[in-house]
Amino acid sequence: MKIGIVLGDQLSHSLPTLAQLNKQTDRLVMAELADEARYVKHHQQKLALIFSAMRHFAAELRSTGWQVDYHAFGEHGFHSFESLLETVCDGAEAVVVTHCGEYRLQQRIEHHWQKSAGVPVHCLEDSRFLCAADFFQRWASGKKQLRMEFFYREMRRHTGLLMEGDEPVGGQWNFDSSNRQPYKGKTPLPPVLAFDRDEIDRDVLALVSEEFADHIGTLDDFQWGTTSAQAQQALDHFIEHRLRHFGDYQDAMVTGEDTLFHSLLSPYINIGLLDPMVVCQAAEQAYFSGDAPLNAVEGFIRQIIGWREYVRGIYWLLMPDYAKENRLGNDRPLPSYYWTGETKMHCMAECFRNTLDHAYAHHIQRLMVTGNFALLLGVLPEAICQWYLEVYADAFDWVELPNTLGMVMHADGGYLGSKPYAASGSYINRMSDYCKHCQYNVKTASEPDSCPFNSLYWHFVHRHRQQFAGNHRMRMIYRNLERMEAAKVDAMLQRAERLLADPDAL
Repeated sequence: MKIGIVLGDQLSHSLPTLAQLNKQTDRLVMAELADEARYVKHHQQKLALIFSAMRHFAAELRSTGWQVDYHAFGEHGFHSFESLLETVCDGAEAVVVTHCGEYRLQQRIEHHWQKSAGVPVHCLEDSRFLCAADFFQRWASGKKQLRMEFFYREMRRHTGLLMEGDEPVGGQWNFDSSNRQPYKGKTPLPPVLAFDRDEIDRDVLALVSEEFADHIGTLDDFQWGTTSAQAQQALDHFIEHRLRHFGDYQDAMVTGEDTLFHSLLSPYINIGLLDPMVVCQAAEQAYFSGDAPLNAVEGFIRQIIGWREYVRGIYWLLMPDYAKENRLGNDRPLPSYYWTGETKMHCMAECFRNTLDHAYAHHIQRLMVTGNFALLLGVLPEAICQWYLEVYADAFDWVELPNTLGMVMHADGGYLGSKPYAASGSYINRMSDYCKHCQYNVKTASEPDSCPFNSLYWHFVHRHRQQFAGNHRMRMIYRNLERMEAAKVDAMLQRAERLLADPDAL
């Protein structure tokens, strides 16, 4: 008899662990463990989603003939996988598990599990990703600096998505320049998708509310699907109601509108309830059927086979040293409003509200608002990385760390992205209505009521001149700085210094 361990982000019937085992002779083990739930203080909705999805998946496995030993939180004495293995492996000949999504846990699988289990541990490659680790290593080999765009083109060829032979459908690879429209309210917003709650959901919500009340967020408006069928509903809903406008408005932000035309599929993909290739094929079919334009479909597929696979490749290529990168020498703590949401900056308050209420914010809210502000402040990369890992339902270390440390904080010296995603309030004003509702003035940078993003942006550019003045993508910025009157520059920098002295007051 073999024991198959199924992790909380491996809720897929195509999991290699299941393919390796025999329903008649082997057993599956799943467990809600304190060490995994509390190593960072995960958002309450993130825990509720994973625990409920795990329990539903265990029920699905049993219905198809698997023997599943499920250990629910609070109903066993196991705190870690090691303590679990010491007990459940009695009489087993081996343990089978699929490669996990986090370096921390993978090291324990490789170096500690066999001792705890007392039998061999076989760790299988996770074939649910579209780019195998060795494929990415070969692609990255010999390159001093990687570029997602070129990796993405390889993945288009590799998967055949939106391809005509060896050429991209529509004659170009990337339609990002068409996907930058602010939302003005003329296009009707999609209907809200709501899921019925069953006894498993209710039990989990009660458990998380009681056991994890000190974790960030609230369960008051828990909207996530927790079964494979509900995840498929979410995919169908996106294809029918959101995809056609996703491209145009994927960078837009609107006060009080938390999702616009975004898919909200990443949590389901990242825990295994949806297969990434199936998701991409559904979007591709919408284009070929005339139900969605190419700019929307290409932009959506790029997020999955481009960015998602790219950051995973970087993670496993460069860990563990990558997590320690801090090329800009940042050391400031995160301001308190990253946890409370209480700030006078309307754009930040809106993103925090969405985060606290739903364990969600779309990629521009993360990159160009909360992330951009952490970059401009000079926050310690480790601090903002941990915050993103804690607060979002789709955050797992393999996807969160490269996105935050590399793309948001530019702490890797440009390995992931060629320039820092630093921006003033002008970008936020262009892509949202946030500034219209804010007490700060987005048009100025040196006055007492000037938008903090403006003052801090020029302070960031000034203090990192040595690192970025030679960057060809930032030459125009430094030319603009050089053209400014010295008195204006001094006033902006003085305003920024006052903000940096007490960022919690903003």
